[in-house]
Amino acid sequence: MTVETTQAKLESENTPTPRKRGGRSSREATLAFWGFVTPALAGLTIFTLAPIVWGLLLSFSHAQNTIRIGHFVGLRNYEDLLTDPAFLNSLVTVAIFAAFIVPLTYLVSLGLALAVERVTAGRSFFRTVFFIPSAVSYVVASLIWKVSLFNGLSFGFANQVIGKFGSGPVAWIGATHPPWYWFVLVTVRLWLQVGFFMIIFMAGLQEIPRTVYEAAAVDGAGAWTTFRRITLPHLRNTSIAVMLLTLIAAFQAFDEFYNILGGVGASAGNQVLARPPLIYLYSLALSDQDFGRGTAGAFILTALILIVTLVQGKALGFGRSEE
Repeated sequence: MTVETTQAKLESENTPTPRKRGGRSSREATLAFWGFVTPALAGLTIFTLAPIVWGLLLSFSHAQNTIRIGHFVGLRNYEDLLTDPAFLNSLVTVAIFAAFIVPLTYLVSLGLALAVERVTAGRSFFRTVFFIPSAVSYVVASLIWKVSLFNGLSFGFANQVIGKFGSGPVAWIGATHPPWYWFVLVTVRLWLQVGFFMIIFMAGLQEIPRTVYEAAAVDGAGAWTTFRRITLPHLRNTSIAVMLLTLIAAFQAFDEFYNILGGVGASAGNQVLARPPLIYLYSLALSDQDFGRGTAGAFILTALILIVTLVQGKALGFGRSEE
């Protein structure tokens, strides 16, 4: 062995082995990740996923006066509900409600967004004023509509207004011919949610390039042509999202129907005038203690909302690029 070889061997033995960088920091990052994620996953599992699975199993069980799983009856609960005239009538009720509230919310919120967007001074004030009702409780708003605005008495606000034109008091909630209670239900939901969707439309309007409007003005396009050829096409995805959200919210209607047409006292009988699925299932599960059929109805309603949403989104071309 030569002197050079011996010296090279000694140097290689004395050279410290480089440590693997990132090992400790990687473990710390992993621990930090699971430390933050674990509580959220635990909460999601305990309060969301587990109840869904339990409810699904309960929907296949005969669960009368109990929430225990065991007496499985297959699809009998689903068959009973799909042949139950009361449940089918509730689906018709919510379809009528959606037919009114979805287009009205779309038109009014879009109109407010266009009007506020054209305001040069005080835009933030008007935006805040129209958005404030979105923060109001549905229960509180429903009680105001029922007790104060449309109470059916001569001193009610609505009756005082129409009294100025020589009309007599109207029983807004109890009358069935014509069914004025639909006007009460639709207006309270419209007042509560139109400001929120106005903000969504305003966000969509701000994404439209100003140069497009400038080019249209140079070409001599009028207001209606500009709206029809520029504004609406650029708001297509926003419009579809608004319609989908309002449709889903309409099928989940509960508070206004329960508090305006239901409640206690003399007005409790008005609930049969218009009873959406959630009101019917609430009564079925909690009043009749039939938790098996109640959970089955909830899954039927969920599937119906999913199907209608997918069909509407597909028909309207949601997600396609704007032309």
